[in-house]
Amino acid sequence: MATLTLKNVKKIYPHSEDTKKSKKKKGDQPEKKSNLQITDKGVVAVQEFNLEIKDKEFIVLVGPSGCGKSTTLRMIAGLEEISEGELYIGDRLVNDVAPKDRDIAMVFQNYALYPHMTVYDNMAFALKLRHTPKDEIDKKVREAAEILDITQYLGRKPKALSGGQRQRVAIGRAIVRDPQVMLMDEPLSNLDAKLRNQMRAEIIKLRERINTTFIYVTHDQTEAMTLGDRIVIMKDGFIQQIGTPQEVFNHPYNLFVATFIGTPQMNMFENAKLIKVDGKYAVQLDKLTVTLSEEKQAKLAAKNIPEQDVVLGVRPEHIELGEGISGKVDVSEMMGSSVHLHVTSMGRDVVLVVSTMNMTGAEVAALSNGSNVNFNFPGHVCHIFSKETGINLEA
Repeated sequence: MATLTLKNVKKIYPHSEDTKKSKKKKGDQPEKKSNLQITDKGVVAVQEFNLEIKDKEFIVLVGPSGCGKSTTLRMIAGLEEISEGELYIGDRLVNDVAPKDRDIAMVFQNYALYPHMTVYDNMAFALKLRHTPKDEIDKKVREAAEILDITQYLGRKPKALSGGQRQRVAIGRAIVRDPQVMLMDEPLSNLDAKLRNQMRAEIIKLRERINTTFIYVTHDQTEAMTLGDRIVIMKDGFIQQIGTPQEVFNHPYNLFVATFIGTPQMNMFENAKLIKVDGKYAVQLDKLTVTLSEEKQAKLAAKNIPEQDVVLGVRPEHIELGEGISGKVDVSEMMGSSVHLHVTSMGRDVVLVVSTMNMTGAEVAALSNGSNVNFNFPGHVCHIFSKETGINLEA
């Protein structure tokens, strides 16, 4: 299979003629529109993208709409021209190599199946174009169909299939080519929630069976966390953080990553202080003072971080009921094994996820709308961000 290397890859969409006529004077600062930088050359959709992808690794590009993830994938596929930088598949520079010669396969969001062809013919089409022998085509198509559990649909046309079945066919059409790199552009976004969960599990099983390098694009952080060996989190064309799902969840690099990864979203307290108590770092929020864990102490001390006003992040599932900060429950959402509480405290909304596993019915009922609660959190779950830069002070 293949490694993949992106070195300082950039995508710039040139100005239209109308935009050129109204360009700013030379020396003016680049403007920003829709969070993307606009320069004399055009709109910068992807900025200085650097990434080393190992052989057979599953990489997920994730971020909000318009962050540049699909554009990056299309540059890898050869469907978009690379404005600056270099793209290597294995040891081969492929900037100017045609898509058909890159030995990649791509699965699109809208399936992109030929409606007049049967499932079998859709899957066999690329192999026929290569003049692959008929018996080999038949063997590969039937092997892929068995892997994806669509053998019984080989004689049908796409219109006779459900969304999940069509997506399986689209994946099957890609894997029969035995590509070095498999690209997937939001392949599950058109499916309902139940089918998405099923197909996510199917993709995990598929990855174990076909042993190729995967690059997967999604805006769904649940897909990113469950599928990826590593996650590349993007915003406004820039990479925000690269890491394993556990790394980006436990050690978010900045405020954007912290609030983007995790459901419900991390609570951010902008009125917190980082202080020292008896030579140890602690955070102060309202009437609560919490000493940080030894691991966090070591990281902050190594960087000699001074006392300062900070943004404190605490995930909803890490907040505990008990003496500390007081609040009033506005909304109580029963979710089965837990209850999600939206609490007004310190003049803002705070979300708590409280496990009901060891609670009585009366204790759960006491957490109803309008009830008063007190909460706190331990030092090892605190995330401390600079108020000026938004960067995690431990990073």
